Amino acid sequence: MIGAIVLAAGESKRMGTQKLLLPYAGSTVIETIVDQVLRSRVDACVVVTGHEPDRIRECLGARDVLFAQNDRYQDGMLSSVRAGLARSEASWGAAVVLLGDQPSLRAGTIDLVIERHLAAPEDIVVPAFEGRRGHPLLVPKRFREEIMTDFDATGLRGLLHAHPESVVEIAVDTSTILDDMDYPADYRRAIAALDEAD
Repeated sequence: MIGAIVLAAGESKRMGTQKLLLPYAGSTVIETIVDQVLRSRVDACVVVTGHEPDRIRECLGARDVLFAQNDRYQDGMLSSVRAGLARSEASWGAAVVLLGDQPSLRAGTIDLVIERHLAAPEDIVVPAFEGRRGHPLLVPKRFREEIMTDFDATGLRGLLHAHPESVVEIAVDTSTILDDMDYPADYRRAIAALDEAD
């Protein structure tokens, strides 16, 4: 099985409001990314909440996802990855780590990462656009315990640096792997890109 961990725990301080609940493409930011995950080839999805968990859960409604609460979300992204892994099933052979504020990402891109994993199940898979690495990141099960105990100072980047021989980059033709939303200007650009697409 391949599971997805959607990181949705942050406080959105730089946005000034709960960015995951902002309107996007007829729904909200978090609904959009979770729906793309559920359309992809992943077998299960864990959404990691932290700040305002009840609002996130209510927004996602009856979608077929599991939830993990990260009470240490202020410690940073790695704490949420660990919460997601702790909630994952033992049958997961790999975890795809996704950002909750990346609504422009599409199921097809997630599937490209998964396909590369299926060809080399022991490798960490990272998508890259014009040489720049982005998300989602796929991590095989064999690195689970290392993630749970190491890299407090560096996060998942530390894992990549510790095992460069196991990292495989897959070139994608979309910059959506780089597009998250931290500031109001990022959100305005995301909405403008939607309008242009329409």
